[in-house]
Amino acid sequence: MAKEADWRDLGAAEQFRAAGLSEAALGRQKLAVSCRDGQFGVVAGTCNHAGGPLGQGRLEGDYIVCPWHNWKFHRATGLGEPGFEDDRIPAYELRVREGRLEVRADNPSARNRKPHPPHPLARKIERAPGAVRVAGISTTNMDEANPRYSTSDALLEGALGHARDALECDTKLIRLSALEFRHCEGYYSKSAHACTWPCSITQMDDKDQMTEVYEALVHWADVALVATPIRWGAASSLYFKMAERLNCVQNQVTIRDNVLIRRKVAAFIITGGQDNVQGVAGAMLCFFGELGFHFPQFPFIAHSRGWTAEDMERNILEVKTSRELREGAQQLAARAVELARTLIASAPMLEHTPRGGRKAHRLEI
Repeated sequence: MAKEADWRDLGAAEQFRAAGLSEAALGRQKLAVSCRDGQFGVVAGTCNHAGGPLGQGRLEGDYIVCPWHNWKFHRATGLGEPGFEDDRIPAYELRVREGRLEVRADNPSARNRKPHPPHPLARKIERAPGAVRVAGISTTNMDEANPRYSTSDALLEGALGHARDALECDTKLIRLSALEFRHCEGYYSKSAHACTWPCSITQMDDKDQMTEVYEALVHWADVALVATPIRWGAASSLYFKMAERLNCVQNQVTIRDNVLIRRKVAAFIITGGQDNVQGVAGAMLCFFGELGFHFPQFPFIAHSRGWTAEDMERNILEVKTSRELREGAQQLAARAVELARTLIASAPMLEHTPRGGRKAHRLEI
């Protein structure tokens, strides 16, 4: 005897028709219910990519666009968008009876996740043998075609030169002003799980050059020297643009207990025409500490002419001619490299780091 079909009531058909796209539930299974040109479609409500809620997305023609990372699935068949049809989600039979929308629960089509090669940044983090590696991050904003003198850049270049020539380190300078990378687009605000590693934007946009920063900080460098000017009492706008995109590194600790930064050291160079050195340094220390970096004793150097001195020409001249500032930058690099060598030689590469501070408990997400 044939098994009787298992039809389940989802709700008033007119309500779903008016919504266009909405979320419904079949027990614990979320569904995405759509209606276009009077025709209903019901598919599974969980995206293949990172589990985004498809019923909370939008319709683009006959395709549901995931609200997390813009993956698309046919609203009736569940097939992926053209070229990605093999990435399909379950689709359900449906019917309208006496004004109610019903779906058949016992025979959805199969879900299929098309194999995707992992992003290069997603590889296992392993330190290659060799000299200590120092990455300098310049956050000064300027027109690269018409460069200007930057006091923070000058001290950073001096520190990197000392690390290379005197401390026998491998060095790399990354100028954020020379990179084309998108602003953080708020995936974390949609859901903690929507902010992924590698960054959601990095996975979607192969032209986004924030990959250079991720590669340097997560995989390559033992030491990060970050230089910023002070702008209106804060770090540069490019620093904050980078920091927002680095949230995906910290978020791995929050949602997966996955610490990407281990046995790495950060130190800072801060210059500017207005005072707020300690406020800027404090914020940078807090943020890089949350990423997992260690700090040497006296982890920053700074220079400021103060609130009353608006003579930027003298500020530049003072940095250019100051032996003390150059030596201070070199000593900062030396302290950071010394700590990095100690960590590499003696600190175990742990597979798990207990959550500390405000992350000491498992979050309810």
